[in-house]
Amino acid sequence: MDNNNFSDEDQNEDFNLRDTLELYLNQWQWFVLTACICVFIAYTYLRYATPQYQASTTILVKDDRKGGMLSELSAFTDLGIGGSGVKSNLDNETEILKSRTLIEKTIKKLDLNVIIVEKGNVKKSELYLDKKIEVNFTNKKPSFYTDKMVFQLVELTPTTFELEFNFSEVSKPLSLKNKKVFHYGELIPTPNGDLIITKEKQLNNLSEETNRSYTIMVNPLNDVVGSYLSRIKINPVSKTSSVVEISITDPITKRAEDFLDNLVQIYNEEAATDKSFISESTSKFIANRLLLITQELDGVEKDVQHFKTTNKLTDIETEAQLFIKGADEYNKKRIETEIQLNMVSSMSDFIKKSAPSDLLPANMIAGKGEETSIIGSYNQLVLERNRILKSATVENPTVIKLDQQLASLKLNVRESLARMQTNLTIQKRDLKGQEGLLDSKIGDIPVQERQFRVIARQQKVKEELYLYLLQKREETAISLAATEPNARVIDSAQASKIPVSPKKSIIYLAALLLGLLIPFSILYVIDLLDTKIKSRFDITSKFDIPFLGDIPKSITPSEMIDATSRTGTAEALRIVKTNLDFMLSQVPEEEAKVVFFTSTVPGEGKTFLSVNLAATMALSGKKVLLVGMDLRNPKLGEYIEAPSAHGLTDYISSNKASINDYIFKSKIFENLSILPAGIIPPNPTELLMSKKIGELFNQFKKEYDYVVVDMAPVSMVSDTLMLSKFADATLYVIRANVLDKRMLHIPKTLYKERKLKNMAVVLNDTVLSKSYGYGYGYGYGIKEEEKPWFKKIFNQ
Repeated sequence: MDNNNFSDEDQNEDFNLRDTLELYLNQWQWFVLTACICVFIAYTYLRYATPQYQASTTILVKDDRKGGMLSELSAFTDLGIGGSGVKSNLDNETEILKSRTLIEKTIKKLDLNVIIVEKGNVKKSELYLDKKIEVNFTNKKPSFYTDKMVFQLVELTPTTFELEFNFSEVSKPLSLKNKKVFHYGELIPTPNGDLIITKEKQLNNLSEETNRSYTIMVNPLNDVVGSYLSRIKINPVSKTSSVVEISITDPITKRAEDFLDNLVQIYNEEAATDKSFISESTSKFIANRLLLITQELDGVEKDVQHFKTTNKLTDIETEAQLFIKGADEYNKKRIETEIQLNMVSSMSDFIKKSAPSDLLPANMIAGKGEETSIIGSYNQLVLERNRILKSATVENPTVIKLDQQLASLKLNVRESLARMQTNLTIQKRDLKGQEGLLDSKIGDIPVQERQFRVIARQQKVKEELYLYLLQKREETAISLAATEPNARVIDSAQASKIPVSPKKSIIYLAALLLGLLIPFSILYVIDLLDTKIKSRFDITSKFDIPFLGDIPKSITPSEMIDATSRTGTAEALRIVKTNLDFMLSQVPEEEAKVVFFTSTVPGEGKTFLSVNLAATMALSGKKVLLVGMDLRNPKLGEYIEAPSAHGLTDYISSNKASINDYIFKSKIFENLSILPAGIIPPNPTELLMSKKIGELFNQFKKEYDYVVVDMAPVSMVSDTLMLSKFADATLYVIRANVLDKRMLHIPKTLYKERKLKNMAVVLNDTVLSKSYGYGYGYGYGIKEEEKPWFKKIFNQ
């Protein structure tokens, strides 16, 4: 008979997938249990976890590349006032906003290194602003920001409390006891400063509940700064704008908002201070120059007065009006040239005497030559160097690089001024030559006139220079008074009402997935490591062999079926018998049909199946002989009570006995005869090789309708293979959950090499899947034992 069920590969794969799914679906109760446990753990975690909230503020940072923001000095652009020459950059300002120095100043301002924690029944809660007690430190010492201090406060009465001290890394010994009682508002000396603990007035009444417990911690500043640095985030809103969002996560929303607002405020104050450096330096330079020019101008005016008084002159230029008018243009140009030469000379002298950290005066050179841009770049580098030196030393690689750039720029400024001075000198010489031509034409002008022109010329130069410096002084004063902030707050700090962590939905989802994953993983590993045969598909997927049926697990495996049996085992055996009859349909009716039962290893139930299949055949009215030929391990006696211990081995060993002397009739089944194996011989193989065996089978075929033979396992001995020629069919018994899949190569080899005649497989001791919807007996199967509800849930 061919494999009558599910021989197609697609069907095998489909049902293998179905079995895999059933492996998990049949254990649904474990999935539910672990999921509930994990969700409960997640609920407990969320119940006592400290939520983290995110606060954010939005500011507009001045960025000259992206337009920045409107300057407060825009109204004075016609005067040449546009700022200090420092160019803002969004990337640089972002780094400054999250610098350690700026965050440290903010923490110091708000005393964020001082934490108050109130102890509850289960959970501790941190207090801020709305605290029931207030802690203030005065006369702080440098060690206040480096040492860690912990105070345990326990309220005794509405006005007194007990304070326990715990200091670490304190150099000085304590002058206080570890525990002491104090009053609220009392000055408490500590090694790092004086401590004052106060209480809100509305809480200070006699009816208030006492015995509250608080922990006051003063953490090292570096640790607190590191914590804020790790939590603060600064991100541009877009690539095309200079709007920046600053955010931070914190368990207390008000503290996060205060931190961000003060951070921006301190940032603007620091930026304003930096920008005022250039204006202050320029103002000092102009003041010094005005003092010198005032003295020179006063001297020239005295020379004019002396000259006119000595020569008794009032209007000398009347006679030379025509000549002087022609020379005015050259005279004017030469005056402008002399002013520029004077300023260039002054700038050169100042640069020679200036230090690397000094700022150069801006807007002192007329025109828009390369000197003005170089001076602006130089001042910008000086400011950047001074800013870096606040948190670094002169040996810092960045400072050294800036020093090199400053030296190079200073050299460029000096060279540019030298070139400019040379050009102005040449220009002055040319103008002087042109003026000399006109002077030759006024040779008749009195010597007094020529002398007065020299003095008047000097007077005018000094006056123009004096007025120029006065104008620059006013411009610098305006720039200094209207220093613009670097950032404008668009949205003040605002904290979200919903915590950013822990996220309840994600935690619950993760807990649910974990609850499903744990039993899935365990079942998967168990199934992965389990190499036992489970169902017919584990056999038919390996090789194509006739499969006669599944024998379900029996409640009473040692008992035989009878005519009234309606169990699943009885119905399965009837199906196996029917399928076996199809396999033996070619055997002549006048001969008995010989059926061998064998297996791979002992304990797979071949004796149980041979006994019950023989009984099933006998119940159908056929004359059946059950022979025990497993001479090494006979087990027929476990199912059938034999009248004596003699059997097949005794017949073969005897020379005169008749086989009928060892065959006895079953007391239960009328048509069933049994030939037991007999005593265990020392040489079973030699006995089975006796000629009597062939004679016996020939005799049995004439006297019976069926001969059922219980043979030895094929993997242990060669008995079955040696006698297989006498069989019409060989039923190979495989027991579910006993035989390893790796052992299937034995029946596979035997089938392919046809070493066992007309071989077919019977799967014993199977557990039917609940999803099939049917079972052997069509509802008249095994009556299940009543179990408690919890055992039914967990399949116990």
